[in-house]
Amino acid sequence: MQPYGSAMALPCATTTTGVQMQVLLSEEPGVGSAGACRPIVFIVDDDAQVCRSLARLVRSAGFDVESFTSARQFIERAPWAETGCVVLDVQMDGISGPQLHELMSGKGICLPVVFLTGHGDVPTGVRAIKNGAVDFLLKPVDEETLLRAIGQAIAGQAAEHAHQRERHEFEARLGQMTAREREVLEFVIGGHLNKQIAVELGISEKTVKAHRGRVMEKMAVDSVAELVRLCDRAGVRSR
Repeated sequence: MQPYGSAMALPCATTTTGVQMQVLLSEEPGVGSAGACRPIVFIVDDDAQVCRSLARLVRSAGFDVESFTSARQFIERAPWAETGCVVLDVQMDGISGPQLHELMSGKGICLPVVFLTGHGDVPTGVRAIKNGAVDFLLKPVDEETLLRAIGQAIAGQAAEHAHQRERHEFEARLGQMTAREREVLEFVIGGHLNKQIAVELGISEKTVKAHRGRVMEKMAVDSVAELVRLCDRAGVRSR
C-alpha cells in the first residue's frame, strides 16, 4: 500500500501481527467464533468524502463497515455490536471526537477507539491514549498504519472478552465449593502441605486429601501449578 501520511509518536499497545489479522478476517460473514457477531468497524467523520474513502479502504481489508457523518448519528445507532472498533475524527462540528468518546463511556458502549485528526498535537494525543484510545493518527493516514491499528484494537478487545469469559467460568466454579473446600484451596495455592493444612484447620490429613481432591475436580485442573495460575489471574489470595 502507498504511504501518504504518518502517525504521531505516542505510546500504544503492541501491534497486531499478520497472523492475528488473518484470524480476525477469516470468519464467515456475520458470524465469529463461538457464534459471536463478526467485528464491525464504525467510521465517524463529518467529512463525507473522507468517510467514504476510509470505508472503502477498511472494507477492502475484509472488515464489515458502518459509516456516520456526525457523532449524533453514531450515538443514535442501536443495537451495538459486541465486537469491533470506532475510527473517530477528532475535530467535528457539534460533538467532537473526544466528547463522543466520553459519551460512549457514559452509555456503556465498550468499543475501542482509533482517533484520526488533521490538526493533531501531542497533548491531545496523549490525553486520548490515557483515556483509553488505541491510537491517535494524523491525516492523511497511511493505509497500513490505519489497518494495523484497527486490527490491534479488535484483537485487544477479543483478548479482553476471552479473559472475562475465563474469569466468569472461574467464579462459577468457585461458587460450587463449600466453605471448607475454599479454605483448603487457599492453603493449597499458598504452598502448604496436607499435614500443615490439617493442623491449621483442626482436621485429619485424610479429610484434607478428600477436600483437596474435590477442589481440583471442581476447578477442572490437573495440577497445583494450573490452580495457582487461575487463582492468581482471578485475584484469589492464598493463606
